[in-house]
Amino acid sequence: MTEVLHESLAVDGGLPVRQTMLPYGEHTIDDQDVAKVVEALRSKRITTGPMIAEFERALADYSGAKHAVAFSSGTAALHAAAYAAELGPGDEVVTTPLTFVATANCALYQGATPVFADILPSTLNIDPADIERRITPNTKALLPVDFGGQPADLGPIMALAGRHDLVVIEDACHALGAEYKGRKLGSTSHMTVFSFHPVKHITTGEGGMVLTNESMLAERMRTFRHHGMVYPDQRAPWHYQIHDLGFNYRITDIQCALGLSQFRKLDQFVSRRDTLAQRYHEYLEESPYVTLPASDEATVHAWHIYVVMLNLDNLTVDRDRIMEALCAENVGVQLHYPLVHLQPYYRRELGYSPGLCPVAESIFPRLMTLPLFPSMSEADQDDVLHALNKVFGRYSSSDD
Repeated sequence: MTEVLHESLAVDGGLPVRQTMLPYGEHTIDDQDVAKVVEALRSKRITTGPMIAEFERALADYSGAKHAVAFSSGTAALHAAAYAAELGPGDEVVTTPLTFVATANCALYQGATPVFADILPSTLNIDPADIERRITPNTKALLPVDFGGQPADLGPIMALAGRHDLVVIEDACHALGAEYKGRKLGSTSHMTVFSFHPVKHITTGEGGMVLTNESMLAERMRTFRHHGMVYPDQRAPWHYQIHDLGFNYRITDIQCALGLSQFRKLDQFVSRRDTLAQRYHEYLEESPYVTLPASDEATVHAWHIYVVMLNLDNLTVDRDRIMEALCAENVGVQLHYPLVHLQPYYRRELGYSPGLCPVAESIFPRLMTLPLFPSMSEADQDDVLHALNKVFGRYSSSDD
């Protein structure tokens, strides 16, 4: 990307590149999806029914895991995994600051304490070496995130867990369909969490799932999602018992019907995301205005989002001004994410402060997410690139 355009920006009163807003992410629903949902609506069971087990089995088989447990949201799935790991007061969970707040919140829901390890400046994933530095006698779990769709470096992370007798809860909510060293995500970590929010790879509207190879963990999560209810005598299910507190985190048959239909297109969706990502690469890799996160050769990236790091030394304004200008061009850029440890709640209640994760804190002001989703056309992507040219041309620090 060498050419820059000197056009009047929409934010300054010029004509926008697009007449309608292009979102950063969007679900893709077709007639097959609608028909599958209608089929579920016309069935005898629209809440807890056979579609749930079918959807769970499909993802478990795809990912090579023995068990899958579906939930009402990705956040509920994270909470259930934290519960299954028996996290509680006094326990510490090492995770990344560059994630959606639900990742760390799931430890707080159980009374445990999130501990933040820094990220790698190359891939933006959690740094295994810094994880090791943060482990204490109170550490009970590691919670890596597959940021943007690129798997974290799970080999060293699992090795650390083995040496310190820790549980690994992998937040793979960005990474359904990704691979680590030739294996689909879902069977490497003790528990792997996926999300089916509308901007994810497949959607159930809202929904999530945890994959595991351990029967005990799966059973704890199944009980947890249904109020903690157990049935000692299957011949008399009305005599249920509650031994531990659970929640109503059940997903519905309607949602899983949609999920099953979407799942049949998962590889197609991932392939389309990859095609668009490679097209961004080709255009942006030589740009003086952005740096692209590196791809780990041991992984297959699922491309939930396309994140760039602005080279602010080559620009006359900050990241937020660039984003405002792009949004005015009707290009829906986004920020992934405000750092968790610097959120007001975490600073006030847990005492976190700037300086804890210097790499993440230095990169955060440069982060920006460009639009990427399967139904996005090449013409849409050309609009994004046109808008980037306009904005970078206006705010370039170069005299050219």
